[in-house]
Amino acid sequence: MCFAVFVDAGYLFAQGSAVLNPRGDMLPREYVRLTISAIQEEFKTLKPVQQRELLRIYWYDGARAGRPSAEHEMLAETDFIKLRLGRINMSGEQKGVDARIINDLVELARNRAITDAVLLSGDEDLQLGVAQAQQFGVRVHLIGIQPALKTQSRSLRREADTTTEWDETVLARFLSIGVNELPEPELSETGAAELEAEIDGLVSALPPDTLAQLQKSFETSSTVPGDYDRVLLGIGRRSFGEPTLTDSQKALLRGLFVRLVRELN
Repeated sequence: MCFAVFVDAGYLFAQGSAVLNPRGDMLPREYVRLTISAIQEEFKTLKPVQQRELLRIYWYDGARAGRPSAEHEMLAETDFIKLRLGRINMSGEQKGVDARIINDLVELARNRAITDAVLLSGDEDLQLGVAQAQQFGVRVHLIGIQPALKTQSRSLRREADTTTEWDETVLARFLSIGVNELPEPELSETGAAELEAEIDGLVSALPPDTLAQLQKSFETSSTVPGDYDRVLLGIGRRSFGEPTLTDSQKALLRGLFVRLVRELN
């Protein structure tokens, strides 16, 4: 009796960084560190599959220009991890990841290679794959990142056989943030409040369909689309009074934008 794990890495890093970041913002991937052996153990000790044998972990992520990162290479060389790469488009959205998850999940179920599947994701598009795997007798155990009711599709949660929520305590076992690397505001309290208010105005003016699209994108990525990124950098140059922004200043602007988009109902 075997189980397989299906990890949407975009969801893990985007939502995980927001939980671990003291400011509550999603962070760019370069600020987040993953301990591969620790997350492997976390999956193995998940209560619904403790008595099962791990077949392998399928790791899904987007690659810029189709090129794997150093972290991707490390994952690909790790025993019992199968790397599956989609792509990241010009808007910073993952493409091709959901289709790969569904294909692997359904094929393993169809071939009776597993009795249980552990899925770490929040994307509603995976609901169909979950339902198809269940028709072949596979139990699907969904893992969400706190607060799971907000970071996961409700229909996906309803489709799963069991649901588990990972909070800060669990995430800290295998994810970490370089505290000394976190972008600092570099603004006075008043200046920071004014900056947030200006970005909040930008977000509040978004058309409803654009807002919905961005909120979906930010479930699995903290990359700001180019059109909005240029506007943010303009706001930043005025706020910081500098013609050229530092990486920390850019990260602060993007993090504020992502957080305010996610929070707007």
